[in-house]
Amino acid sequence: MPVASDVSGLASDDDVEGEGLPINELFYSLQGEGKLAGVPSVFIRTSGCNLRCWFCDSYHTSWEPTGAWLSIDDIVDEVRGYENTDHVVLTGGEPMIHEQSVRLLDELAEYGYHTTVETNGTVYRDAAIDLASISPKLSSSTPIPTRDPKGDGEWEMRHEKRRINLEALANLIDEYDSQLKFVVTDPDDLSEIDELFDQIREEADTSVANDDVLLMPEGMTREELDEKRNDVAELAIERGYRYTPRLHVDLWNDEPGT
Repeated sequence: MPVASDVSGLASDDDVEGEGLPINELFYSLQGEGKLAGVPSVFIRTSGCNLRCWFCDSYHTSWEPTGAWLSIDDIVDEVRGYENTDHVVLTGGEPMIHEQSVRLLDELAEYGYHTTVETNGTVYRDAAIDLASISPKLSSSTPIPTRDPKGDGEWEMRHEKRRINLEALANLIDEYDSQLKFVVTDPDDLSEIDELFDQIREEADTSVANDDVLLMPEGMTREELDEKRNDVAELAIERGYRYTPRLHVDLWNDEPGT
């Protein structure tokens, strides 16, 4: 169910309140990444984000937000229409900037759904989350002028200042079953991942194992993944981290709603 009416007012909001949620698309597919890769799931993609990764694979939830406001009841009804899975993935954009995401997750839990939240780890909320899939953004994600999709440099400093919130990361790890998923653009990212992982371990009360860290090659097409996946897999082996594919890209390339 792709929806495309304008929600551009979300372009720079950090904490969005109001009735319902701005939904960019809602669809049924396979989870493509992480510990549950391959599991049939309903995906709820919210619009709006507090960061602007230059390589964002959901451009129309961040750089140019689109979608339609749907009530929580309508979203839950749509999810319940898919009868072949008990798994729901709330993603974005950044779903945790929306206060109403908590109500949605709580209602899904009442119906017995397993919920995964895909988050950049900058916002913590108390909600019914079964798996927090946390993807902290590295310095390589910052939209410097040479790779800013809009070319205006508006988001470079804002993104860099916001991209890591150690307190929120620790709270997410302490309160929920979690995975740390890093997009690797270049082997040089590994020293930053190692350093951030050490900081998270110091900040969180919960023990985090090496194989809770997932390395994922950056790329929105099969061709882009082909160039990087073997190198990223070797880096995972070296560190004892886990490699995660981008199954949906391997299967459907960059087709929307997958």
